[in-house]
Amino acid sequence: MSKRKAYYASKMKRAVHMLFYRRHKKPGVKGWELRKALGADYPKVLNILDEYLKALDLQVKTVFEEEKPIEKPNPEQLDRARFYITLRGELTPKEAKMIGWRIDDLAGLAITIAYIISKKGKAPRKEVEELLREKLPGWKVGLNIDRYIRYGYLTQDENEQLYLDWRTRAEVDQKALIDLLLSK
Repeated sequence: MSKRKAYYASKMKRAVHMLFYRRHKKPGVKGWELRKALGADYPKVLNILDEYLKALDLQVKTVFEEEKPIEKPNPEQLDRARFYITLRGELTPKEAKMIGWRIDDLAGLAITIAYIISKKGKAPRKEVEELLREKLPGWKVGLNIDRYIRYGYLTQDENEQLYLDWRTRAEVDQKALIDLLLSK
């Protein structure tokens, strides 16, 4: 093995350890942490790791604090971003059952995310609850919204406005969700 390959292999190993093992309240790793542990070339290390993860149907996902993705992030924006390992493809219905969510709970999450997107990124909780009551049993609506918040898909402010949170930005292809809903 050449010195260059060994150099990147050891950095990839460190990156995998940081990305797979949760050390904070939120999973994933901030860019500045990766820079500190791996050096200034950590984006290149993550690109190489991403190529290796393709065979496992996984990917390194970059999530910026801003709502919209950044096309060509500068080093400062990358340092503030959070990096995750997520699925590259889609879950089959059988796999979705194995993650512990009922299909109606997943449908409620999809409805909620789509509704918040349609309202330009925020929606009053009461409106979302009314919408979900049309599709789900009434007793389940509040529990589901609280669950979506607890799991990091949504966040709620003091005025009971709901927003998309870090996990939605990391795991949900929002454009594909909207396209799928509009195609039906």
